[in-house]
Formats: sequence, structure tokens, C-alpha cells
Amino acid sequence: MKDNDLNFHNSIFELEETALERKALFDKVNSFSEEFLESLPERKAFHYNTHQTTDSDSFFSINNEKNSIENVLDFFKERVLDTGLNPTSGGHLGYIPGGGIFSSAIADYLAAITNRYAGEFYASPGAVRMGDALVNWAGKLMGYTEGFGGNLTSGGSIANLIALHTAKHHKNITGSTITKSVVYCTAQSHHSINKALKIIGLEDCIIRVIALDAQFRISVKALEDQVRVDEQDGFTPFLLIANAGSTDVGAVDPLVSLANIAKTHKMWFHVDGAYGAFFMLTEKGREKLKGIELADSIILDPHKGMFLPYGSGIVLVKNVKHLAAAHSYTANYMRDAYIEGQYSPSNLSPELSKHFRGLRMWLPLKLYGQQVFTDYLNEKLQLTTYLAQKLVEIGYKVICEPELSVVAFRLELKQYSNDEQNKKVLDFIQKDGRIFISSTVLNNKLTLRAAILSFRTHKKDIDLFLELLKEAKLSLEV
Repeated sequence: MKDNDLNFHNSIFELEETALERKALFDKVNSFSEEFLESLPERKAFHYNTHQTTDSDSFFSINNEKNSIENVLDFFKERVLDTGLNPTSGGHLGYIPGGGIFSSAIADYLAAITNRYAGEFYASPGAVRMGDALVNWAGKLMGYTEGFGGNLTSGGSIANLIALHTAKHHKNITGSTITKSVVYCTAQSHHSINKALKIIGLEDCIIRVIALDAQFRISVKALEDQVRVDEQDGFTPFLLIANAGSTDVGAVDPLVSLANIAKTHKMWFHVDGAYGAFFMLTEKGREKLKGIELADSIILDPHKGMFLPYGSGIVLVKNVKHLAAAHSYTANYMRDAYIEGQYSPSNLSPELSKHFRGLRMWLPLKLYGQQVFTDYLNEKLQLTTYLAQKLVEIGYKVICEPELSVVAFRLELKQYSNDEQNKKVLDFIQKDGRIFISSTVLNNKLTLRAAILSFRTHKKDIDLFLELLKEAKLSLEV
């Protein structure tokens, strides 16, 4: 091909904005962002009945039409921000909240602008060292000492997947042994556990759902009895899964006892601390989570306990060699990236392409230090105790004593069926929209739950919630 045969369209330079063009775009987006953040106290936590399709939804479609940033932002506000759940609200008490601190958003901006590839040490030693520092900090926070390793993930689901695949690989569970291998969990285990088992080919294992005690924790006696029966029947106990803060009620399983059982029967001991593990930053959390350091693997979500934006998880494995053995792979085109004695994230997880997600956690910790996160978490624990006490005072039943920052409760008026009245309370709260809560089913009864974890949730939000609950109860008593 000759030079004069090249015929480039002028649009090939359109993605390379000038400094003035970048500033104009950034200023408009920043103004929009500031208006959103400043309006949060007046914004609803939940927009009821906003899931219907509207005529304007045709704007979601992609075509060759160009649009102004003003039009895009107007549409974004109307059809994204003003619909469904508002996770940035201090009134978000449903599921397990994640508030999205501002400094993490700034970090994500820097990560995206600089576009560091965080999968290989060779490509970006600084990005990998940052991720390693965060894994090291989190591992030591959990009580690990040396020889451990981990990976920054997109959340708890992928973290669980990585941990359970590592367990499968290390315990040499193969096609010939799957049907004789036993996994032990409870009805309070997160559904991502079952999804992970399915993805890694372990759905044909024998999965024992062990009974719970009155506080929705695994029954140690029931577990011991079941393991003994399984061994007598010729099965192989392989994997024991515990909660360090269940999603439904925030239950923490008896980790020390479970670790001893796992060690005695040579099982891999995995602790799902996606919600609760960061409470290790607090004195109460360390007391409740005693024994977490005995786990072979732990997962934890910074987009929960560290208040980061969604898309932040961590998997920790006590012996990093087990993690590497389960995930390492080589290819000819990657030969230049190999560095003796240095683990790259791509060899510790399924990901090769890897977003520079460490910066969103590292920057807030560097700006504010560790203690401020401890203080916020302590506030959430205190608010939980306060809410549980006040619920009883206004006539609601607290189902179990909160261990961390989730309160499960019900209204039990005699003139209504249990599920009917609690569904009415739930609808009352969600239609109002200033507070958002969710529900679950415990002991075959619809149960309401409030999870206090957003960094923007303070006493005024809990007091508003209590006032709404009083109104809901009064409307049913009339």
C-alpha cells in the first residue's frame, strides 16, 4: 500500500479532545455531580413504582446520532438516578448498604484516566504493589501473619468463587471423587456460595445444610454429628463454610469451634466475611469474629464495610501457594511478563484483564487513615443497638440479638396474619421512600430487616425510620 492510498476520516481525532474540550466536559459533569451530592438529604432512598418502561427509554439505544452532554445528563437523572434504589442515601437500610465515598470516586477517575493495567507486575509494578499492600493490610487485620496472599476482586461473589476453586484444587477434588465429597454450610450461607459451587463443577458434591441455633448460627453439635455420620458412611468431608456476618441477620458462626472441627477432619475452612469482616477494625468486631484468623480462606467486601463504591471485594488465602497453584497459567505471548519470585494478580485469580481497582481503596486510607473507618463502624454498631431497643419500645419484635449491624424484626398484631401485616409495613416504608428496608424469610415467616452500614446513615435517619414504623403500626391498628 502506498502512502497516498491511505484515506483516514477526520473523525479519527474526535476521541482525542483538546484541553479546552476536556475542561468543558469535565466542568459540566462535575457540576452535575455536586448538585446530586448536595441534594442527597432531600432525595429519596427508594423510588417506588419506577420500573415501568417509558417512551423516553428509547434514548438508551445506541445508534449513530450524536448528543450533547446536557441531554445525556438530563436523561441520566430522569431514567437512572430517579428510579429504583438510591444506594448513596443515608436512608438506605436494605440488603447490605454501600455508600460510595467521594474520595473513591476521585480514585476511580484517576485510575481510568491513567489506565494502568493492574494484572501483571511487569506491566505496572506500582499498581500491583498498591494492590499487594491492600491485601497485606487486610490479611493482617484478619489475623494472618505470613505466607498469606489474596486478590482484589469485583465483589464477594467472585471472591467466593476464587476461594472455593482454590479449596477444590488443593483438596484434589476430581470427577471421580466429587460425588463422595461433602460440603457443609447453612441456610444462612449466601447464595453466591451455591453459584460458585455450580460454576467450578462441584454442584454434584453432597451439600449438607446444617441446622441453626436460635441466633441463626450454625449448630456445632449438629455439624459434628453429621460429619461423624458422613465419615462412617464412607464420604469425605471436604469443605466447611462459615459466616462472619450473614446477610439476613448479621449472624457470626462460632468460628473457633468450626476451625477445630475443620482441622480434625482435614477440611478446608472458608469464612464468608463479605459483610462483617471489616468490623475487625472495632473492638466489638474483634470479639465477635474471634477465630477468623484460623480460616484457610476469607472474603471481605470493601464496598460494604469500607463504604467504597460497588465493585470492590477481597479474597484472602492463608497459604498463597495454594491460591497460585489453583490459578496460575502461562502463554507464549506473556513470556516477557514473568518475573521470578513475584506473584501477579493474573496468577491469583481468573482475571487477566484487570481494572486498577486498588486505587479506590488505597486513596481513602491514605487521605483519612484507618481510624476514621473504625469510628464510622463503631457508630453503626451503636445505632444498631439503639434501633433494636427502640423497636421493642414501639411494639415490634426483634427476632434475634444483633451481633453486628443488622436488625431482623416483625410486627405481630393479633388481628392480622404475620406475613400480611409485615408486608403492609414494608410497603408503607417503601412507598414513603425516605427510608429503604428489605425483607427476608426466617422460620417460614416474612421478616423485616434493617442493615445499618452506609457511612451517611446517622441517628437522624434511624429516628425518621422509627417514626415511619410508628405510623405504619398505627395505620394497621385503626
